[in-house]
Amino acid sequence: MKVKKEIKNGYFIFISIGTYFLLMEFLGLSNVFYLRLLNVFFVLYAVNDTLKSRVKNGNTSFLHNIKAALTTSLVGVTLSILGLLIYSYMRGGDAYIHNLSESFLFGGHPSINMYCFSLFFEGIASSVIVTLLLVLYYNDKFAAD
Repeated sequence: MKVKKEIKNGYFIFISIGTYFLLMEFLGLSNVFYLRLLNVFFVLYAVNDTLKSRVKNGNTSFLHNIKAALTTSLVGVTLSILGLLIYSYMRGGDAYIHNLSESFLFGGHPSINMYCFSLFFEGIASSVIVTLLLVLYYNDKFAAD
């Protein structure tokens, strides 16, 4: 059975973001807030690859391409959050999350579940934004329904 391009690119997002954050932690840069924002480029690349592939194969339905782009980014976000959840428990649980949340925009002392839950919704919001930006960028290649 052939794995869909959307799922492959979702896994690419997961592997890329995971490797990027592990590298940042290894280099001691995990507390630099602005470097955390660069993960959007992995999502942009993967969603763009999905849309380019679909346009190249003649899939020009606007709604189907939105669905494919959202699937790509949401698979990546979901796997990344699950990876963060597992990694956080491996690194010490709430103490590790407390260190992460000090350099992030959280108030108080969030638990691992609250931290991952809020990052999941942030990921969904950024997935929708990236999807809309790229679908509108490719707008002239899509057939209007």
